[in-house]
Amino acid sequence: MTAKLIKNGTIVTAADTYTADVLIKEGVIAKIGFDLTAEADEIIDAAGKYLFPGGIDPHTHLDMPFGGTVTADDFATGTKAAAFGGTTTIIDFCLTAKGKPLSESIDGWHKKADGKAVIDYGFHLMIGEINDEVLAELPVIVKEEGITSLKVFMAYKNVFQADDGTLFRTLLAAKELGAMVMVHAENGDVIDFLIHKALAEGNTDPIYHALTRPSIIEGEATGRAAKLASLAGARLYVVHVTCTEAVQQIAEARNQGVDIWGETCPQYLVLDQSYLEQPDFEGAKYVWSPPLREAFHQEVLWNALKSGQLQTLGSDHCSFNFDGQKDLGLGDFSKIPNGGPVIEDRFSLFYSEGVHKGRITLHEFVDIVSTRNAKLFGLFPQKGTIAVGSDADIVIFDPLAERTLSAKTHHMNVDYNPFEGIQVTGEPISVLSRGEFVIQERQFVGSFGAGRYLKRKPYAAAVPSAPASKQEVKQ
Repeated sequence: MTAKLIKNGTIVTAADTYTADVLIKEGVIAKIGFDLTAEADEIIDAAGKYLFPGGIDPHTHLDMPFGGTVTADDFATGTKAAAFGGTTTIIDFCLTAKGKPLSESIDGWHKKADGKAVIDYGFHLMIGEINDEVLAELPVIVKEEGITSLKVFMAYKNVFQADDGTLFRTLLAAKELGAMVMVHAENGDVIDFLIHKALAEGNTDPIYHALTRPSIIEGEATGRAAKLASLAGARLYVVHVTCTEAVQQIAEARNQGVDIWGETCPQYLVLDQSYLEQPDFEGAKYVWSPPLREAFHQEVLWNALKSGQLQTLGSDHCSFNFDGQKDLGLGDFSKIPNGGPVIEDRFSLFYSEGVHKGRITLHEFVDIVSTRNAKLFGLFPQKGTIAVGSDADIVIFDPLAERTLSAKTHHMNVDYNPFEGIQVTGEPISVLSRGEFVIQERQFVGSFGAGRYLKRKPYAAAVPSAPASKQEVKQ
């Protein structure tokens, strides 16, 4: 492993901006200073460029079975695309099956990633049922596998959906283990009724995906989950928040002292419900769950990120080809595989729409796209910042580069781009993972299988809480 010296770049963390040199040895940041002259095998001039900590995407679905098919991106194509986009760590969702050991599912997810991932990765674990066997496995999984986040679906009735009792018992178990519970917050029972009603009335087009999942029931489920988390005294993370009602529930719960956190995604910040109305079934490209919302929700989400009511940005990358996968739902919107390709464009879109357009600061950008995820998911300070001793996950970013997002130029293994034609300002030029280039001057130079599995810490160990009383504070 070679020593590298990055000179003249403008380092940006969640707290600071300054121009300095960065010396990298053995995959970690060895020294940060001015006019460093330490011996290095390679010197990189980053004048005029930002040095960001590598992006951390807390929400991906690679090589995942869903709706009779499998996502188009696996751990090879998905992590390669992520790296092109400035992301150096992902946390993917490991699905489980009722009646089978959790360890069996985890082993399956390791096999999906082994030898393929080009950047570092971890797993969340889906909890679909709670019983004595699951409760006996969880302590070992948290400690030995380092999986410290558990996912409960409140939607997808008869597929993934768990009942409130399962959610509450998962919250109680997670609290004891120092783990965090994540929820997909939609009222699956109501959605199931509305879907059947729409189809019975002959309403089959993609727009009815949105119309049968109204924002009010995302808000309802978010509020219900928040109250259960409060009752359990547990930490809750609400994934892919899309709407005013959900933001209000999270903000209200936080104001009452509930340990609740919220994530949104680029698609909800820049796209809206009208995309599902495109003719010739084109609207199927924009079928996510929760669905895209009416445009007025976008400003609410931006304001929530700015004010801290929402704290993170995931991609919810779940790619399906338009031809051969999305068209499984021709004539029945409920059979359209839910999800879209976002992993590559998350970082640049958020910079362009956020920092470049003046909605957020540079420090807020870094915190939302990287640092906060590292802290919440037990990776800080190994990941999520540029500091001596941290992994040398660094994005050399040109803030002036302009380009147009397109399926013709992206690296995701999918035949369309939901952001087709959108102009962005700012682009990752080179990306290092643990001190080695994965992307160099916009070219892939990484190695499949170079990404390491990350055993994550419980959140309390990753971010120590404040002393319990004034007497514990040393004067």
